[in-house]
Amino acid sequence: MNAALQMIGLRGKLRYDEPLSRHTTWRIGGPADRYYQPADIDDLAEYLSQLPEGESVFWLGLGSNLLVRDGGIRGSVIAISGMLNALQQVGDKRLRVEAGVSCAKVAREAARAGLVGAEFLAGIPGTLGGALAMNAGAFGGETWPIVSVVETMNRHGVRRTRTAGDYRIGYRSVQGPAGEWFVTAELQLQLGDTAAAQVRIRELLAKRSETQPTKQANAGSVFRNPEGDFAARLIEACGLKGVCEGAACVSEKHANFIINTGGATAVQVEALIRRVADTVEREQGVRLVREVHVVGEVL
Repeated sequence: MNAALQMIGLRGKLRYDEPLSRHTTWRIGGPADRYYQPADIDDLAEYLSQLPEGESVFWLGLGSNLLVRDGGIRGSVIAISGMLNALQQVGDKRLRVEAGVSCAKVAREAARAGLVGAEFLAGIPGTLGGALAMNAGAFGGETWPIVSVVETMNRHGVRRTRTAGDYRIGYRSVQGPAGEWFVTAELQLQLGDTAAAQVRIRELLAKRSETQPTKQANAGSVFRNPEGDFAARLIEACGLKGVCEGAACVSEKHANFIINTGGATAVQVEALIRRVADTVEREQGVRLVREVHVVGEVL
């Protein structure tokens, strides 16, 4: 058991040695030393301001696009999904969204408000905070083209407002001021037809269900698409669909997904990722770049 922190005035929930397998979409991951669910942004700032100077901090959304190693994460994990969950319209064409709101909810609420341009977010299985951090995309859309302003918080709980111009945005890549995390964003959308937007969202979700293993434990796309090609095509061309390392298997439905068929470990997933990348490089001459983030300690 990790030593309890002496903290005052907190309104959120603090747990010790929390298994992160409960909070990742792969259902894999060792314990977090401390797992904090803030009551709101002000409470989050209070928690961070009271942490010991040497305490590391990891921010966790819905746990997609993430492999937590079997030894878990030292320090504090900040769990924002369902906590930093406010969303409001702040202008005719703008939404202010906190980082813990799911991308799917952003898409739905934007459509309900008669705003278009965020429908693609329905295909991203994570929070807006995660989408901001990696410029997540789906169905031809990307996150940052609809972002105007963000609010960040640093390791000490200090908040700053920044514009999209403060960041260098690329394909699944965001570079900006170090040591800051996104807590809110203002999205600039366009006026449109609610019914048409809702139809588009349903179409995108149906396409996702048809082409991806949405009913099996996975973390989303494992590799980035190489320029001018698709990772799934390269993997499938190598005959790797269905290949397994222990209980971790390349999906038969979509070759760029690895599924946990039951009881898979992070060691098995990492071994399968290496095997796939090595095989594609040897047979196709392309070195795939991992999209999934790997964090934590080896058991």
